[in-house]
Amino acid sequence: MAAICARGLVVEYRTPTGVLRAVDGVDLAIGRGEVYALLGENGAGKTSTVEVLEGHRRRVAGEVSVLGHDPAVGGAAGRVLRDRIGIVLQSSGVESELRVAEAVSLYGSVYRSPRSVDDVLDLVDLAGSANARIDTLSGGQRRRLDMALGIVGRPEVLFLDEPTTGFDPSARRRAWDLVRTLCSDGTTVLLTTHYLDEAEHLADRIGVMSRGRIVLEGTPDDIRSRGSHGRVVVRLDGPDTHVVVEAVSGLHDGVEVVGSHHVFSSMSIADLVAALVQAAGRHGVTVDDWEISAPSLEDAFIDLISDDHSGSGHG
Repeated sequence: MAAICARGLVVEYRTPTGVLRAVDGVDLAIGRGEVYALLGENGAGKTSTVEVLEGHRRRVAGEVSVLGHDPAVGGAAGRVLRDRIGIVLQSSGVESELRVAEAVSLYGSVYRSPRSVDDVLDLVDLAGSANARIDTLSGGQRRRLDMALGIVGRPEVLFLDEPTTGFDPSARRRAWDLVRTLCSDGTTVLLTTHYLDEAEHLADRIGVMSRGRIVLEGTPDDIRSRGSHGRVVVRLDGPDTHVVVEAVSGLHDGVEVVGSHHVFSSMSIADLVAALVQAAGRHGVTVDDWEISAPSLEDAFIDLISDDHSGSGHG
């Protein structure tokens, strides 16, 4: 059984002008121990989807299951589920006059089998700030405290909403290591982030949301391969340079001259490079100063969102 499952999820809001459908028939299946990144522009429906899964928002239609429980159910059944999940919001809202260790102890007290305060602070690199008041912490330290409060209950499912906002590069890397450690112990992670390198580094699978729907789902490599272009920058030297460019015209989607270099955009990088070398050899053109860039996740994401907004998504 999947740790997180949704079928036909619909979320709507009433507005002064009518009803806004924020989530429009989303299907999800996230396995145990998997890191799943939900990406999308602001307003794509990510937050509404995650809030339903957390039990913080009601759905209009669809079936939802988290660890075999419907998160909309309250009472004793809801308490059982809440004891098994952790949530790291963009801001925890914890009382700022508490000390760090006090806050972790307080949050841990609501779980049946919490981690020790010392263990949690070690995991999030806050052991040296255990006795510091929360209102004296830096932004990055506050974010690490948010993470501490999310993992103190040994969650089987962890919801992470922009978890490394405000982190410096080294702190981000340590947070990524922590997520991977949790997953190696069986924790399932649903991540929302605007840092595409974070999704690329952490996620086993990615879902791209646009206008309330998941428009593409797959591994980071799958996403990169859909709708994005790599780049070949090369210096061509010789009288028949234009002939070489024409010879490879079917393998690129655009070329521009920047200084002494030709910059090719292509979805078939390997084929383009091979054809350039062959054509240059036939026409006595020197090929030098290569720079080859594979398609990036960011390029693919922008292409997918642009395609959806141009009419391939729902209206």
